[in-house]
This record gives sequence, structure tokens and C-alpha cells, in this order.
Amino acid sequence: MTSAAPIPIGSMVPLTGPSAADGAEFRKGVILAIEEINARGGLLGRRLEPIFADTFRQTAEEVVAAARRLIEKHNVHAIVNGYNIGAQNSEYEPIADAGILYVHANTLLQHHDTVMSDPERYFGCFMTDPADYWYGSGFIKFISWLRDSGQWTPTSDRIAIVSGSKPYSIVIAHAMAAAAAGFGWRVCFGPRIVQTPTTKWHDVLDEMRAVDPAVIANTHFYSGDLAHFQLQFMRKPTDSIVYLQYGAMHQSFTDIAQEKGVGVIVSTVIGLLRDDIGKRFAARYLARFGEGSTPQVGCQSYTAMHHYAVAASIAGGSGPPGDFEQNRKVAQALRGAIHRSVCGIVRYHPEWQAAVPYPDVTHDPSLGLPHLFFQIQDTKKPLALIAPEPFNTERFVSPPWMSGRRL
Repeated sequence: MTSAAPIPIGSMVPLTGPSAADGAEFRKGVILAIEEINARGGLLGRRLEPIFADTFRQTAEEVVAAARRLIEKHNVHAIVNGYNIGAQNSEYEPIADAGILYVHANTLLQHHDTVMSDPERYFGCFMTDPADYWYGSGFIKFISWLRDSGQWTPTSDRIAIVSGSKPYSIVIAHAMAAAAAGFGWRVCFGPRIVQTPTTKWHDVLDEMRAVDPAVIANTHFYSGDLAHFQLQFMRKPTDSIVYLQYGAMHQSFTDIAQEKGVGVIVSTVIGLLRDDIGKRFAARYLARFGEGSTPQVGCQSYTAMHHYAVAASIAGGSGPPGDFEQNRKVAQALRGAIHRSVCGIVRYHPEWQAAVPYPDVTHDPSLGLPHLFFQIQDTKKPLALIAPEPFNTERFVSPPWMSGRRL
């Protein structure tokens, strides 16, 4: 590498607050990616230097302040991170004013609306995963596949849906409800919006038990809150598949729920594959950060960081704040560079500038990021990857709380 000054790369991560468990992994993903890039010569010979800003509770004020601090104080050439859910795209404004790249995993349908409302202004804003909407319709397709393939025989056509109070969770819940009838399901409860964060689910669980659903879906995403939901469900379980949105992937969920979490289904529209590439990444991640870390989460920011570096190299380098001309070249390269990541294929839609999901949009697994469904089958082993084909490595197992198998 040359003696040129390092390229500052910003990252906005919730290191404190309710999403701190994920924030810690997002930070690790950026660190590992940059260490690997620097070990290979950096970005066209220049080292990358990560600079982190805490987004705390991820409010609009906190995320915007973090973006401004990274731009104005540190002159970052790009901001690369996992999600900051609460800001609802407010951070796009200082980023667009600076003309730098922003690659994130906010998982918001609102990203599509913002970018498409003014493509020239928001040229540098990319979402490295598909929008939240696809969680909802994708889940309905998944349970229908389980039913139609004979892996599971539901007791009825009834679904109960409960949502957290974040727009992200609400969008997913309503997308589930909208798709249900088309696949032969009937929403008999909800979507019920519960003010979150919360660990008190007794009342809503009692109401759901009263309708005896075949499927219970909770679209809230804080891992600790979901663990308490599962513990309270297990006090009087029903013959229902239980789906818990995203947060149940995290080790902190299992630390709380322990054996009571076995049988839970969880999904992510950006997750770690179980192929050779994914396994090697997981081994490097655990060796670098310890067995208590979660490569299934850190892979998001790791993927975004590597994809950005590839695009910036193709474009001939990165640009600091104000260098709109160079950063437009980077954005153009990012749109055109299909990236085979540890999560699968990241291919940006030319209008949304968000990753195209498989099988929810494209039916070609070589052109979309797989919407992965996992099941907790053994608390001492990695989550079982049960869908979609051809990425699944295990099969669905009937949860232990179902009739005849209760703990």
C-alpha cells in the first residue's frame, strides 16, 4: 500500500439501546471486512479506516446527528452499516447533501419511495437487503410450501399476527395479512399492534390462544422481547407454528429462551449461507471475535463493506464529501456490480437501489438474495436452515410443544 492518507469509512451502529446486540455485530462485520480489504492492499493501494458513531435508540435525531458527525468531523467517503430502523430515511438528507455513498440494511420499503422520488438527489443511497414488505409475503409463501410439500399438516387455516409498534414491524404484519387469503389462509387475529419495546405479552397471548391458530407470527424484532414472548407462550402452548421476526436469530434470544426456544422459526432477507463460502466466513468471524459472536448478523455489514469496496475500485477510487462526480461513478459501479457475497447474490434493482430478493421477486437463485428461513432445533448447534431451496441444508421438524411432543 502507498503512504497516502487512509480513506475514512463511517458506520452508524446502535452500540447502546435496545438494538445493541445487533449493533455490536454490525461493528464487527465492518471491522473484519476492512481488515481483509487492507490486508489485500486496500482500496487501490489506500488503507480504509473505520469510524463508528453510536445511534443509541435509532431515533431520527440520533441517526441524523451520527451522519452529520461522520461527514462534517471525519469527512467520510461512505457510510456503511447494518440497520437503523427508527430514522425512517431522515439520515438520507445530510448524506445526499454531501454526495457520498450510503450502503445500509435498513430493510424499509420507504427506501424505494425515497430513492425513486428523486433519483438524482439520492443517487448514493443503497439498501443491501430487500425491503421489509418481502418478509410478510415471503412468510406466507413459506408456510404454504411447508403445508403443500407435506412437511407439516396444519390444524386449521387460521393465522394470528402480532406486531411491534415500529413501522418496520407494522409493514411486515400487514403484508402477511394481505397475502394470506391468496394462499388459503385466514387471519383470525390481528394484525394486533403492541407498543414496543416490551417483555409483557401475557394478555395478547391469551387472546391468540382463544382463537386456536395454526400459525402465530410476531413481527417485532428485538431479541430480548421475543425471548420473553416465547417463554410466555410456552406456559400454555397451542398446536401452532411460531414465527418470530429476525431477532430470534441472535444468540441473545437463545440465552434467555434456552430450551423453550427449540422449534421456533425465524427468517431474514439477508443472512449467512451454509455453503463453503459462508462456513469459511463464519470460521474467520468466530476466530476474530470469539464464540459468543453472531456471524449470521455481522454478515450484513461485512457484505455491504466488501461490495462498496469492489464498486469503488471499479470506479477508480472513492470521493470525499462534495465530490459528486466521483461518487456518482461509484454508485454506477455499485448498480452494475453483481456481488456474490457470503449471504448470496446482491444485485441492486436499477430503480429501487435495493437488493432483489429470491424467491419473492426473482425465481432465479443466481440473481437474487435468498430469503432464508431457519428453525431452532438444538440450542447448542447453529440454526437449521430449512428454506428456500436450493439453499436449505436441513428440513423442518415439528416443534416439541405440539400435541404428543410437548416438553
